[in-house]
Amino acid sequence: MPRILLVEDNEMNRDMLSRRLQKQGFTVLCAPDGPTGVAMAGAERPDLILMDVALGEMDGWEATQRIKASPATAGIPVIALTAHALASDKARSVEVGCADFDTKPIDLPRLLGKIRGCLEQG
Repeated sequence: MPRILLVEDNEMNRDMLSRRLQKQGFTVLCAPDGPTGVAMAGAERPDLILMDVALGEMDGWEATQRIKASPATAGIPVIALTAHALASDKARSVEVGCADFDTKPIDLPRLLGKIRGCLEQG
């Protein structure tokens, strides 16, 4: 059963998405902010990370850069999640090492396709 680390600062979004992913057979670990997400990525070694971009003091892009900079976690695919569908956000996600990018509100079938695609490549 694949393990997903969901890094999301909005408790309602975190709860909703984690329950929906669990119903699809994933084990979901949750982090409420960037620093916790980086620490949990190293400690838990999930199969995939869903990274909210708009986090507090450390945004999702910085957290992803830190995860990708560590040899222990560099191979974990990261999918950026953002409410902004701007081309510049997608470009920035690729620049910091994200495997993919998806927009909020979450379209679960589309996101599941991206998750499965990343897991198959890994």
